[in-house]
Amino acid sequence: MYHHVKKLMYTVNIGEPNVKFGNMLLEQFGGANGELAAAMQYTIQGWNCVDDLGRRDMLLDIGTEELSHLEVVGALIRMHLKPLKTNREAAEADPLVTIAGGGGVGLFDSMGNAWTANYLKITGELDVDLRSNIAAEARAKIVYERLIDHTDDPGTIDTLQFLMTREITHMKAFQAALDSIEKSPFSVGMLQPTPGIVDEYFNGSTGDGSEGDTDMRGPWTSSFGLHPVESQMNGGKGLSVGDIDGKIDGEDRGKQDEAQKATTSPNGSAIGKRQAGGAKAADKKVLQGR
Repeated sequence: MYHHVKKLMYTVNIGEPNVKFGNMLLEQFGGANGELAAAMQYTIQGWNCVDDLGRRDMLLDIGTEELSHLEVVGALIRMHLKPLKTNREAAEADPLVTIAGGGGVGLFDSMGNAWTANYLKITGELDVDLRSNIAAEARAKIVYERLIDHTDDPGTIDTLQFLMTREITHMKAFQAALDSIEKSPFSVGMLQPTPGIVDEYFNGSTGDGSEGDTDMRGPWTSSFGLHPVESQMNGGKGLSVGDIDGKIDGEDRGKQDEAQKATTSPNGSAIGKRQAGGAKAADKKVLQGR
């Protein structure tokens, strides 16, 4: 259930409206890294998360806050686009918003591209989704930072500073949720990677370039067990593709499967724990065997 409170999370005030800047702000309303995309991504991830009620609650908390941020961004945009309603010269700066939207906000980015669900990153694998969310918050932070650099209006800057700061808050929460699973960052899903080839860094860009670039070495070629491998075209052996021999079960899951689960989780023992009168006999066997 959602309940709307007629009060902005952050009170928006601006000085002189700037239609062109208002158009830029649309990027954070209906753009790929905007607030609606974040709200939908985290909320839908939360609805899908039936195997971890704690982290589900976090996803829904943050997803709901992102809707509040959308409302703040929308208020800021409307203030900057206000001249579109009455000033013909200003209206010519953005015909799409003026004619199609009446000078208000719509689900478009700053170039007039319609919002799309393709912006959302939802896999149903909690640790993968959390990493996507951390990256999404980082991208949004950079967009707000660049917007701040393109306005001198103090009220606008303060609003954007608030929104930008909350992106870091959410990054902290997502990172803490990921770290507390106590799982290797390279342990993804259920299947293990093939030994040998998993540690081969393929040197696929070779020779000297026209900008002074050449073959480089760094921690990305030698950390976490990695070592460089040259292609056959460069006199090397290439990747050890002969090591591939079917799937390998048993990927490390850390604490990913130990959280409190919803009654709708496919985990039978979790459902059994919540049934009236205690667990069913079959579920009791599962519980006793753990």
